[in-house]
Amino acid sequence: EAAVPDVALTRSRDGSTGTATFRFDNATVLSLDDVWDNGLLTGLWLRDEEGELHTRDLDVEFERGRPARVVAILVLKSVQEWQRFIRFMERYAEANDLSY
Repeated sequence: EAAVPDVALTRSRDGSTGTATFRFDNATVLSLDDVWDNGLLTGLWLRDEEGELHTRDLDVEFERGRPARVVAILVLKSVQEWQRFIRFMERYAEANDLSY
């Protein structure tokens, strides 16, 4: 996806679990014809040299009857998953000249 998402993080008080919510405004995938006809919007994959993080928890938000954004929620079920996600985000930020 070419659109850079807003990412909101939550974490439990004891740090054992958390979520990463990605909001892609005006995602290019929404303009593809077959995304609606063939159900091609099936998940979010985050890939790097360590492997892949994945979620199928997706929602499309509409404004005025038109798709406006894609929202994906990645649930991080352990401290190790949280640390893995942070490493991914650090590399993503560096590669795309972003900061958080």
